Amino acid sequence: MDNSYFTTPIARHIWDTKYRYRERGVVLDASIQDTWNRIAKTLAAQETGRDYWQARFYDILRNFKFLPGGRIQAGAGTAHQVTLFNCFVMGTIADSMDGIFDALKEGTLTMQQGGGVGYDFSTLRPRGAQVHGVGSVASGPVSFMSIWDSMCATILSTGARRGAMMGTLRCDHPDIEEFIAAKQDRSQLRYFNISVLSSDAFMIAVRNDEDWPLVFPAGAGEADGDMVLRSWPGYENPVPCKLYKCVRARVLWQKIMRASYDYAEPGVLFIDRINQRNNLYYCETIQATNPCGEVPLPPYGACNLGSINLTQFIRDPFTAQAQLDLDGIGTTAGIAVRLLDNVIDVSHFPLPGQAKQARNSRRIGLGLTGLADALILLQIRYGSSEAAHIAQQVMQCICHAAYRASIDLAREKGSFPLFDKEKYLASNFVRTLPESIRNGIVQHGIRNSHLTAIAPAGSISLLANNISSGLEPVFDSSYSRWVLKQDGSYSEYQVVDYAVEAWRKVSSSGTFPPVFVNAYALTPAEHLQMQAAIQPYVDQAISKTINIPADYDFDDFRHLYQDAYDLGLKGCTTFRPNPITGAILSNVDTEQAILHCCNLEREAD
Repeated sequence: MDNSYFTTPIARHIWDTKYRYRERGVVLDASIQDTWNRIAKTLAAQETGRDYWQARFYDILRNFKFLPGGRIQAGAGTAHQVTLFNCFVMGTIADSMDGIFDALKEGTLTMQQGGGVGYDFSTLRPRGAQVHGVGSVASGPVSFMSIWDSMCATILSTGARRGAMMGTLRCDHPDIEEFIAAKQDRSQLRYFNISVLSSDAFMIAVRNDEDWPLVFPAGAGEADGDMVLRSWPGYENPVPCKLYKCVRARVLWQKIMRASYDYAEPGVLFIDRINQRNNLYYCETIQATNPCGEVPLPPYGACNLGSINLTQFIRDPFTAQAQLDLDGIGTTAGIAVRLLDNVIDVSHFPLPGQAKQARNSRRIGLGLTGLADALILLQIRYGSSEAAHIAQQVMQCICHAAYRASIDLAREKGSFPLFDKEKYLASNFVRTLPESIRNGIVQHGIRNSHLTAIAPAGSISLLANNISSGLEPVFDSSYSRWVLKQDGSYSEYQVVDYAVEAWRKVSSSGTFPPVFVNAYALTPAEHLQMQAAIQPYVDQAISKTINIPADYDFDDFRHLYQDAYDLGLKGCTTFRPNPITGAILSNVDTEQAILHCCNLEREAD
């Protein structure tokens, strides 16, 4: 077997257990080149010039220059009836037993095919509310989330890949305090990441220390009492809502912050900003994201992800002449857009609604990975102003190349069906694009409604010989990593960071690279600044965990999420290691530790 592309044992393990094609026990991918050929051939079959595009696709896959999402690598060109999309946001849950269990069934079918799922539980009436017609009271959204949690555990017991789920709840839902505290019992909601949908009005109320009403749409016979008009998921127009109680906004915010500080959840999604900056603002409303938060999606929306490996575009590393090949990145981005666009037409979908949504919008999420290692190869410290500038420059290059490629595809194959030229050009993000790109959209349309997102890219970054993942800093120079085997047990690997290993090959000093910095040596502000630097060129969102030192003061911590909001981010997630949460990558008790979005086995790749 040709193992020349694998320089670390864990990389080969990831390929062998996650992405290598087997059929009834027979190994069909003899080498990683076979995997690349399988993907390239399958996706190029959608093209008129099949041989030409197969060669171009193979070229960006080779040496891990471009890393398609894990479902693409595992499923493209196989006989398996699986989805090539990593994650989905499921349909709006109807507030009835039929609606709840229909939604549960849809989630089960989706996870069975390998897709992670996101749900907004805001449509479910609060605990204690009257259920008219049956003479009972509601148990509330958090209780029903436990059913999904059990479903996920059951799916895992069948040998399916690790499940990932996101649960969201509005900040004005009457059960928001129960939701915030839901994961403080480590035995509950083990397979969920949870996030609070924080509105602009709530953030203003927090800042002004105002009262905050908790409300829910009024049912039959609930016309009495205080009522307010609210837009609410499941309703086309604003609906009368019953006021259940008022709380101090700042007190509620403090509860969110304390839970995040002590338990690493919930995260916060700035939902109004997500909708205001959605390219399809004119035909959809978003209430949830995929499990790691980088793709806000409408009901039945899907993630089609891929990451450009920046370490493969550094020339003359560790020298005074070290430079980033932006032209090569731009060229790769353009080819990757075509590859990901073809995924939409090749993939199976667990549900008809998912196929319809994917084909109507043709969303893709092109991003980057290996940024921190690329910065080390360039001898630039992650978190510095120079690093933020480089990250922004790279993301601008990827974004603009992707939009230009999508315009070219529209000229060749047509625009996405939901394209409305005037409304699309009026969207907040598209208005920020260069005039040449906007003129191209005017003339030819655009193939894909959205083009950029930053995924965690944890598994695929290990596949690429343990490069730093996504936008994240290097976790550490070397450490033990526990990874799942096909039989459900875990293997321990000693792993060395890609850039550190490269440094050791050119340096006899035995020290780390001079600019080496790990995740916990950075200040939280430096984490935020790196995320904020690239958000202007990401039309969807960014999966980024702000690593918090264990001894970080809570009074400083509680301002981080407000800072994230002020910096224009769409969400914020933090992780502070402590006896309750454990550590992200260390040898924690795999049966008892709280799973978190940063955990390799929870990532959607």
